[in-house]
Amino acid sequence: MPEFGKYTKELKKLIDGADHILLICHINPDGDAIGAMLALRRWIITRGKDAAMISPNALQQFLLWMNDVSRIVDFHHNIEKGTALIQEADLIIMVDFNSSSRMGKAEQLILASGAKNMMIDHHPEPGQFADLVISDISRSSTSELVYFLVNGMEEKEFNDSDFITAVYVGIITDTGNFEHGYYSGDTMRTVGHLLDMGVDKEKVFNHIFSNFSPDRIRLKGFSLHSRMVVHPDLHTAYIWLTKEDLDRFHHVKGDTEGFANVLLTMKGIVLSVLFIERTGFVKMSLRSKGSFNANALSRQCFNGGGHRNAAGGEMKGTIHEVVNHFEGTLPLYRKELEDAAAEMTK
Repeated sequence: MPEFGKYTKELKKLIDGADHILLICHINPDGDAIGAMLALRRWIITRGKDAAMISPNALQQFLLWMNDVSRIVDFHHNIEKGTALIQEADLIIMVDFNSSSRMGKAEQLILASGAKNMMIDHHPEPGQFADLVISDISRSSTSELVYFLVNGMEEKEFNDSDFITAVYVGIITDTGNFEHGYYSGDTMRTVGHLLDMGVDKEKVFNHIFSNFSPDRIRLKGFSLHSRMVVHPDLHTAYIWLTKEDLDRFHHVKGDTEGFANVLLTMKGIVLSVLFIERTGFVKMSLRSKGSFNANALSRQCFNGGGHRNAAGGEMKGTIHEVVNHFEGTLPLYRKELEDAAAEMTK
């Protein structure tokens, strides 16, 4: 856990001394990336300053209801505007990622910028590419970390409707509404404070978890019926989806969110993977239970990373080539999978 007193003073000094602040999140942003970015910007606004926001690519549909989300510049589709914001910035704050490659096409522009820059994140093994790194893996989410940082800078609990809503979105999305991921007693106490301050939990839940299209529900059913593979002896299950499968069900960004978590509800399964075919490569989401390190598997085999029990990655090739590679690699992790499964039955 970082020394918050030291970091809050430095962060506040940097923000107060900047004229053009830019916030950037990671590519394929999730609820935590957007929640943390919107929450921090909201606090900056209340200090009489403004902050521009960039996402390396488009946002998922279930996040578009949030206040001020329309101010986020999609760098992939607005390179000229995004480049201008980067060049203008004298302070760049990177949220919810620990590797500069997670900034996508904006990476080299950010790294070449003469602006002061800092990173706020909760993933393990942070890269050293920022002037100031605030990293705390004990937090459920970067949004929870932003909550503590802002309260530290305020020297009291910061009660603002947009701020607390954004923090709450970040926490419940990174924990799957407390069904997975890491969270502690501090997290639950934070949620308690957010609820006491007036977070509309039903509104947020409905937008995040009860806002799916009929096509998305059909895609989920098809995935479980026709694209699920289970290896009971290796305590592993996975789903594979081709580009044709996605097109058949009119897939939009965010439709497959949570599919990998469903597989972990099966008895004896400690590792689940979702394979999604893109043009020329396959994207994957890995989830695990207990001691099995999905992050290590993703780093070693799929150019990815993340948390111990939640990671992502990608690999060049067709869906069948990548799945075959995974099938060949999986037995190498038999002992770790068996140990994790045995621990879960104690």
